[in-house]
Amino acid sequence: MSLPGLDAALARLAVEGRTTTYGALAAALGLGGPGRIARLTAALEETMAQDAAARRPFRAALVAGRLSGGLPAAGFFAAAARLGRPAADPAAFVAAERAALAGAFQPPASGLELQP
Repeated sequence: MSLPGLDAALARLAVEGRTTTYGALAAALGLGGPGRIARLTAALEETMAQDAAARRPFRAALVAGRLSGGLPAAGFFAAAARLGRPAADPAAFVAAERAALAGAFQPPASGLELQP
């Protein structure tokens, strides 16, 4: 389930070195109503599959649960494990993913793109 604007929002976060919450990202993407977070997490898991296939850091690591101490929700770690990248130490895993993302994006003249 692809969401319009999700890739650009995640790229912007990476370039700016910021994170956001699931709720704030859902609002920024214009998602409303019941199930909005479920729709967002399904789309984030899709980006994780794309990132794993391309051997890139997980862009979804930039999204944190409101009550999870700055880490993504449990579903992120379950998806990472399913994709062959289990997190023995969740905090260290997320820190490494976020650090890799910080150098993976650069702002070209017309938008944001992931560098190969």
